[in-house]
Amino acid sequence: MNTLGKVFRVTTWGESHGKALGAVIDGCPANLPLSEEDIQKELNRRRPGYGIFSTLRREPDKVEILSGVFEGRTTGTPISALVYNRNQRSKDYTKLRYTPRPGHGDYTYYKKYGNYDYRGGGRASGRTTVGLVIGGSIAKRLLEYTYNIKIVGYTVKVGKIEGDFTYYSNPEEFNIKEIEKIIERIENDPLRCPSSNSQEMVEYVKEAMKRGDSVGGVVELVALNIPVGVGNPLFSKLSGELAGGIMSVNAIKGVEIGKGFQSSELYGSEMNDEYIFYNNEVYLKTNNCGGVLAGISCGTPLVLRVAVKPTPSISIPQRTVNLKTGEEVDIKIEGRHDPTILPRVIPVLESVVAIVLADLMIRGGFIHPCNLEFNLQ
Repeated sequence: MNTLGKVFRVTTWGESHGKALGAVIDGCPANLPLSEEDIQKELNRRRPGYGIFSTLRREPDKVEILSGVFEGRTTGTPISALVYNRNQRSKDYTKLRYTPRPGHGDYTYYKKYGNYDYRGGGRASGRTTVGLVIGGSIAKRLLEYTYNIKIVGYTVKVGKIEGDFTYYSNPEEFNIKEIEKIIERIENDPLRCPSSNSQEMVEYVKEAMKRGDSVGGVVELVALNIPVGVGNPLFSKLSGELAGGIMSVNAIKGVEIGKGFQSSELYGSEMNDEYIFYNNEVYLKTNNCGGVLAGISCGTPLVLRVAVKPTPSISIPQRTVNLKTGEEVDIKIEGRHDPTILPRVIPVLESVVAIVLADLMIRGGFIHPCNLEFNLQ
């Protein structure tokens, strides 16, 4: 399956060392103001060459919209967009033709399909997330245009080092009027980490780089201004759709919402979010639920944390098997790889959250499925 969403659908295509990658976005309503610059802004955040921890593969990732946009607005027809690969070095991978790399999908692809694209992992490569970001940038534009929804992701943990800035440590800072200040702090840090000890995390990654190793960590995502009622019982829950989409992203090994696993340690009296009445409206006094109750948005910020594994491509020698001879052999992975994918996976994860929200909000009647002018009347 290569499609995320049921009504707002993003189908991604392409491989790491193929001619191009891209996405087809079907179900985006007509009359959304949209330009290549809107998409390019998000692709630039994901692009190889971002920051000091990015792969040395230099790709401009210049997007081209092929269909679905006319005179600066969506037409309601499928939006097709692509990015050409310009800087492949496939020869770096020729030695891996018969030796599946530990931590990668080479072996499982080989057993399932009888072959695998050893040039950077092909369809299993992190580079294929270009299509998700293309679709996510359009979903973000749709959510902001209709409900002023903002989605922000940032690093809260690198390896064993915990950051001191999370939603639950600073909930008052996460309001729609002040969120741009947090975004500026995030985007000016090499790990996209707003914590005061981010430099310690930077040094941790640099030490791993010196050894030819890699590190993982945890990303937190917060979405603001989601109306009450997004999501459905029982098998199309907001939480379930988010978890499914996020777990479909390369290198993701876990998702939690709100207090998540910490909630297993709490009493019900500690976990429950009490209600208050203010200005003729009902509000939650706290947000331990992370914005979701019974699979439906409850009006508080959506809060997720995502576990990201270390980049599997490392230059330390590893043991594997030659699929042609059956011999156990040592391999050393060459090429250009991120020592941590944390800063570059953040715009990908934000995109998944945006796609899931856009899809559920169209399905739930919050956004008109055909023509946005009906939303604005």
